[in-house]
Amino acid sequence: MTLRTLLVLGDGLPRQLERLSPRVEVVHAGPPGAASLAEELPGADVLLVWDFTSDAVRDAWPAGDAPVPAWVHTASAGVDRLIFPGLVDSPSVLTNARGVFEQPIAEYVAGWVLAMAKDFPGTWRLQQRHDWRHRETMRVAGSRAVVVGSGPIGRACGVTLAALGVGVELVGRTGRDGDPDFGRVHAADALSGLLPGADWVVCAAPLTDSTRGMFDAAAFGRMKSSARFVNVGRGPLVVTADLVEALTAGRIAGAALDVFESEPLAADDPLWDVPGLLVSPHMSADTFGWRDALAEQFLDNFERWSAGRPLLNVVDKRLGYVPVG
Repeated sequence: MTLRTLLVLGDGLPRQLERLSPRVEVVHAGPPGAASLAEELPGADVLLVWDFTSDAVRDAWPAGDAPVPAWVHTASAGVDRLIFPGLVDSPSVLTNARGVFEQPIAEYVAGWVLAMAKDFPGTWRLQQRHDWRHRETMRVAGSRAVVVGSGPIGRACGVTLAALGVGVELVGRTGRDGDPDFGRVHAADALSGLLPGADWVVCAAPLTDSTRGMFDAAAFGRMKSSARFVNVGRGPLVVTADLVEALTAGRIAGAALDVFESEPLAADDPLWDVPGLLVSPHMSADTFGWRDALAEQFLDNFERWSAGRPLLNVVDKRLGYVPVG
């Protein structure tokens, strides 16, 4: 049996990889950005990008006709850090962690919607001041949401919000009828016409050349002043300065961000203090045991790869995501 070489980028390697011994040589590339990654990549059969926040693969990818891994797997749903010309043009198959994060993110989004509708942040601030102040809050059932991103995460967000009685319009790259959950999926060019009727706008789209900066001053200007915006996709999907201006000027009522153009936010970043903005540190998908789930998913796919069976979650490198259907 030929010994396979698995190269892993990232610290804190999953203990589950021990199950591959002795038929697999596991090589640790060290901390993100380590020079050893460039040295080890040409000899690797498989690359596991365990630290999916690192850009080291882009910097270390072999040039020209040098050997590359047959398969690259990232322990993340988004693959934007790996969509660079060298990897896209290579024969390497790219897979992602689709299937692990969808429902946790959907629950997080629903929690944010409830928190903003019921003004839980305001209640907490008043409690800290021992201030008994009765208020009226928004009813979630009967409100309208536009969810941008028709992949598994966006779909899970839409289904979970619908369970709360929210009317959901789902927007994808292309439109189609007969959707089992939403009836119709709207094409991306329909978004501008949907925004004025939304109480909630949820961004769960992948980051591609066509989606970068899609939520800008024009998009926020189409929303009604009582609307709230939620981003669990990628930070660069939003023009941050335009969102800040919309919140500060009262053009929209609030926003919640779990992803940012630059992460982590510095302690003195102005975003912490923007009125009506909820900030969380890119944690919407991370529930107890999530790393174990990622490791088990990779091992299942590794067994498929070893047996010559089709891999799950194969990314279309030209599109930048796993096609639905």
